[in-house]
Amino acid sequence: MPELPEVEVVRRGLETHAVGRTLAAVDVLHPRPVRRHAGGADDFAARLAGRTVTGAHRRGKFWWLSLDDGDALLGHLGMSGQMLVQPAEAPDEKHLRVRFRLVDLPAGRGGGADGAAGSPTELRFVDQRMFGGLLVSSGGAVVPPEIAHIALDPVDPAFDDAAFVARVRRSESGVKRLLLNQAVVSGVGNIYADEGLWRARVHGERPGSRLRVADVQRVLAGCREVMLAALDQGGTSFDALYVNVNGQSGYFDRSLEAYGQEGRPCSRCGTPIRRVAFANRSSYFCPVCQPAPRARRRVAP
Repeated sequence: MPELPEVEVVRRGLETHAVGRTLAAVDVLHPRPVRRHAGGADDFAARLAGRTVTGAHRRGKFWWLSLDDGDALLGHLGMSGQMLVQPAEAPDEKHLRVRFRLVDLPAGRGGGADGAAGSPTELRFVDQRMFGGLLVSSGGAVVPPEIAHIALDPVDPAFDDAAFVARVRRSESGVKRLLLNQAVVSGVGNIYADEGLWRARVHGERPGSRLRVADVQRVLAGCREVMLAALDQGGTSFDALYVNVNGQSGYFDRSLEAYGQEGRPCSRCGTPIRRVAFANRSSYFCPVCQPAPRARRRVAP
């Protein structure tokens, strides 16, 4: 599943190619991607047609395009979703689900889909597995109410480091579970949690309450560093499902130190990286650099 760096790469592409342009027409080719839009596919298309995109934003793994009427097109890529920018004449992709026709506004015009200048291009929502989704968020141009409860992410300038440290240290949960809790911090998925914990030399099962302030600060710094590094390399692509808006894969998978590296030597100490089951997924860690927490001694009654 795309995580924060991958979604941010897509957001940046949408900012480049969609902001300032008008959605001349919207075609929903399969209803499932708009299943969470209360009005259905026809209403989804009607509310977007003719609207001008004023901004491209992200919170955690959600992205949205703010519109000139104060609403927003809110999206989540799910496991295999792609937002591609294509020439209008390009052949349809096999798993094309929703098509957005973009046109430029003539100079001096404030809106409307007619009279556009230049060759039209398309935003295409392509989703093989169809776990992703799109909806029109009423009044959601600044922050869609559907995602207002989601915490900020570590690369957001407004992220409160001290509040995060305090929240983690109040919890008995393992620190990796806290990193994946969207109410605590958003955007840190399984890959970057493992990578951040490896950088911090902290085992993911260590309870937050048993971490020192410096430990939590190292975990946060590790997650932030690895996500920024992934952004510089276009994200992490393990297959052809994650691509940016131009259809290009990221290559941060070549820089992973822990995730997916089972049996390979830790680059710090040479100990083979270990994999264990974790919440229907896997956790990867170095058993020497990231020692497992000791069981607490039981006090006899």
